[in-house]
Amino acid sequence: MSLSASSGQDSPDSGSNSPSSATSPPDGGEHNAPALLAEDEVLTVLANGVVEEQGLLPYSSNHSFLILVAHDGLTLPAVYKPQRGESPLWDFEWGTLCKRETAAYLIDTALNWALVPPTVLRDGTRGLGSIQFYVDNDTDAHYFTTQADARFVEAYRKLALFDYIINNADRKSGHCLNGSDNRVWAIDHGVCFHVEYKLRTVIWEFSQQPIEPDMLQDIVYLSRLLDDSRDPLTRQIRTLLSEGEWDALTVRVGQLLHSRLYPAPSPYRRNYPWPPI
Repeated sequence: MSLSASSGQDSPDSGSNSPSSATSPPDGGEHNAPALLAEDEVLTVLANGVVEEQGLLPYSSNHSFLILVAHDGLTLPAVYKPQRGESPLWDFEWGTLCKRETAAYLIDTALNWALVPPTVLRDGTRGLGSIQFYVDNDTDAHYFTTQADARFVEAYRKLALFDYIINNADRKSGHCLNGSDNRVWAIDHGVCFHVEYKLRTVIWEFSQQPIEPDMLQDIVYLSRLLDDSRDPLTRQIRTLLSEGEWDALTVRVGQLLHSRLYPAPSPYRRNYPWPPI
């Protein structure tokens, strides 16, 4: 996976959805053409860079900060969600939401679906938290406005399966970003991986349809990887989840492989998040 970024001196505006930019050291103020960064490059910057806060992002139930992360001559915008800024929830252990954000990215990495922006768990300006690459996006576009666009159908099909796998309790339409690179990006995965079934999503139109063979093979690969206790990615995911959450994750993967069908809403549960956008 490669990510689009532009180099220059401008910093993201902390009060709005601002560009995903890679900022080089000052060189006279001239801007270069947008560049493509390899995922490994982005992860290296996010994991090792110096963090500079730009401001608190509005409308978040938990504290989220727009930051710049600088490392080895490259500066990237990102979203920092510190553990200490998490609001208490009755059904999720306090202090685990940033770990779940990171685990969701790692599951996406294992599937090779490129839905979740690169995310790391590390210490920042306010302690331990998740740091996720900031995706420049069309703020007027979300799932409800793009679901009929043929360009995004495969991504939304993958996302429907992905949300079942991670047991996403809050897939709002606004959590599906239409990036400036014309890709779907999925964000906000703090309330996932619960032991109990909690899937609440706006993406149900594929229910009971057969899972496509190539996506099924990706899930087979994920299942084999999760069974390999020596795999570094598997070991990393296990450190982020409780034993019960890990067991429930493997059960859900097995259920998809057994049914080979997209999940369907339950007639006995609340299947949609609120608000839906």
